[in-house]
Amino acid sequence: MTATKPPADVRKRCGWCGTDPLYIRYHDEEWGVPLHDERKLFEFLVLEGAQAGLSWLTILRKRENYRHAFAGFDPERVARFDRRKVEALLRDRGIVRNRAKVEAAIGNARAFLEVQEQFGSFDAFQWRFVGGKPVVNRRRTLRQLPARTPISDAFSHELRERGFRFVGSTIVYAHMQAVGMINDHLVSCFRHAELSRP
Repeated sequence: MTATKPPADVRKRCGWCGTDPLYIRYHDEEWGVPLHDERKLFEFLVLEGAQAGLSWLTILRKRENYRHAFAGFDPERVARFDRRKVEALLRDRGIVRNRAKVEAAIGNARAFLEVQEQFGSFDAFQWRFVGGKPVVNRRRTLRQLPARTPISDAFSHELRERGFRFVGSTIVYAHMQAVGMINDHLVSCFRHAELSRP
């Protein structure tokens, strides 16, 4: 008796995720899904900042190492990291060993806690930029995806005013796409329709 091969996955996806299984899983399960979990929102802020100048796939491959190095992305614990911890992180081959990015992640944890205190949650703070619900775009080609928008400009500006670093408008727009504030799946992608349902 011969084993039957599972049917090929022929679903149409956004072209940027390529053929890497890790990237495909991220595209199918996470990217563009509305996210309201505080720790996960902090995780994406740290990872998006670390990604600056690198590929997102590079960061995805280091994600588990980041979770270990940054205390499971608990902002309260990361906010207490001291100089000795920074030096240890800069020796950790599992993450991006860039002093400015490491120090920004720690400073951003402190700013994150201040936002939580003022707004009740970081979630409430960030989702108000889109009126509390995802912006659903209808883009047909990858060329139509912007690097930034007036909304990401405003969000970025306020983050910087509050002391966050590595939060330029392009990084913030990528963050907004990742956490589902914006549905930027192409209309031809099977995830666009799934995430557009009320």
